[in-house]
Amino acid sequence: MLAEIITIGDEILIGQIVDTNSAWIAQKLNAIGIRVKQISSVSDDRQHILNALTEAQQRADIILITGGLGPTKDDITKKTLAEYFGVGLIENKEALHNVEKIFRRLRGTFTELLEVNKQQALVPENCEVIINKNGTAPGMWFDHGRKIYVSMPGVPHEMMYMMEDTVIPKLKATLKLPFIIHHTILTAGEGESYLADKIADIEDSLPSFIKLAYLPKLGQVRLRLSAYGDDETVLKDKINEYAAKITERVGNAVIAQEDISIEKAILNFMTENGLTLSTAESCTGGYIAHLITQHPGSSKVFFGGAVSYSYELKESMLGVKNETLWQYGAVSEETVTEMVEGALLNFKSDYAVAVTGIAGPDGGTPDKPVGTVWVGVASADKTVTKRFLFGSKRQQNIERTAIAALNMLNILLKEIKN
Repeated sequence: MLAEIITIGDEILIGQIVDTNSAWIAQKLNAIGIRVKQISSVSDDRQHILNALTEAQQRADIILITGGLGPTKDDITKKTLAEYFGVGLIENKEALHNVEKIFRRLRGTFTELLEVNKQQALVPENCEVIINKNGTAPGMWFDHGRKIYVSMPGVPHEMMYMMEDTVIPKLKATLKLPFIIHHTILTAGEGESYLADKIADIEDSLPSFIKLAYLPKLGQVRLRLSAYGDDETVLKDKINEYAAKITERVGNAVIAQEDISIEKAILNFMTENGLTLSTAESCTGGYIAHLITQHPGSSKVFFGGAVSYSYELKESMLGVKNETLWQYGAVSEETVTEMVEGALLNFKSDYAVAVTGIAGPDGGTPDKPVGTVWVGVASADKTVTKRFLFGSKRQQNIERTAIAALNMLNILLKEIKN
């Protein structure tokens, strides 16, 4: 079964809001064995919507629409759907009761049900109404020409409840759906082309029902195996077999065997092993600490750290020697070594990470150009340092530095596993 998602609204096309609905819907559909063929965004224009619907029904079996439902004049989805199906609008008593119930609940703010709100209960006469438990605009389910059309509000929490409570269960009950099994291998430190060359023979040997996708991000590549078929057990066995082959071949570049971030994988491992971490950041300005602390439960692992841009703070907070800074400079192997070992000592953690570099776009020299970064990771038994040369874009340099540091930490932690 193939689906298409159509989002309606000028606010999406002018960049006023980001279309998060489509990504969320696609994940939910994929989980029940429905593949998304295309995602489209169109304006609040009758003809544009009609064109999108006509094109979608040629490509997909299921068309899901969000947006353009509401009490204002620019919300035209409902009227356009009625025109598309060649039917009129009728008042749905259940939808009207829902609108009245919501207004009674909000009576402290609204003293009467306006006519424009009553019109929310008008729906195309060929639809099955999906009651909106979190708003006044009802959803609509259409069976037409052996295709399924579902129209939902664009407000994310209204759409999500509607999908989970009604749309997903109804799709599963209506359709005979295959299984889709995914297995994601998170890697870091090796580029997409290098990985592709390294596992080329394994990829060539994949059976036709398993596909391999490369999903690169700054400093990381996700290898996603996807299996499609009717026998769930066979799919799981085969996908695990090929995931094991890839993991063995890729080796130390593997961070996790699930679709999580690198810092979450590290947090999970350190939590399980009762280990603690501190940071000493210069060029990243606290970005590594941010990546770690955005996850619930990070306090079990993360003690804290220093954001030490100046020489003075590198000395007072981390114990970096004044002569080291003046002889070798802040961006040097000697300085990052003293930073990471100072964090380990002063913050009393089991492991520490330190970074110092020239994020740019200025500040570089001939021997230390913009993008030069030193990273250090340390435990009580071992300190590892490495020099990197990234590009000239500040934000990318910050992100690449953080991922490089976390990858080096992960490799050091793997010595525990081995």
